[in-house]
Amino acid sequence: MGNMAITVRGKNIDITPALKDYVTKRVGKITKYFDGASMGEITAILIVNKGRHIVEVTVPINGILLRGEEATPDMYTSIDLVIEKLEKQIEKYKTKLSRKLKSGSFKTELIPTATLASAPTLGDDEFDIVKTKRFAIKPMAVDEAVMQMNLINHDFYVFANADTEEVNVVYRRKDGRYGLIEPEF
Repeated sequence: MGNMAITVRGKNIDITPALKDYVTKRVGKITKYFDGASMGEITAILIVNKGRHIVEVTVPINGILLRGEEATPDMYTSIDLVIEKLEKQIEKYKTKLSRKLKSGSFKTELIPTATLASAPTLGDDEFDIVKTKRFAIKPMAVDEAVMQMNLINHDFYVFANADTEEVNVVYRRKDGRYGLIEPEF
């Protein structure tokens, strides 16, 4: 795939042409799974920290972000492992998604809004907000949001529902199934 854009950045390490070439070749292994898919720019960040060689690779595909990170004492090993990890993720989600879509087993359950409203309210000063995160909300289908949530390993995911154009939240329930929260105005 000649049209693949890769950015390789280093922290406390010189990115030699050989290293960049290696990353590009290895990442090429992942992109073959997505012929014709719209791929954004792939970023690989190589960091050396106290003898640990950390590689962080982000691959945006069709609006979904695949991310893997590995740390070993050797940069080339870290690169190999991160690619392996991403390949496993891709395999898992490709089969999972196509199965789900085929069987139509993707049912979302709506939570009655009342349960959210009846939660006990605390005074303002009792909440300790440690981090504010801003992110672009892209319209996507519910199944895509679930896949995205699983890829980043979160228990919930906020997205714009492509069908309703409203902000929704999908989340993982304790029973392993998924729930969907929709706003009611």
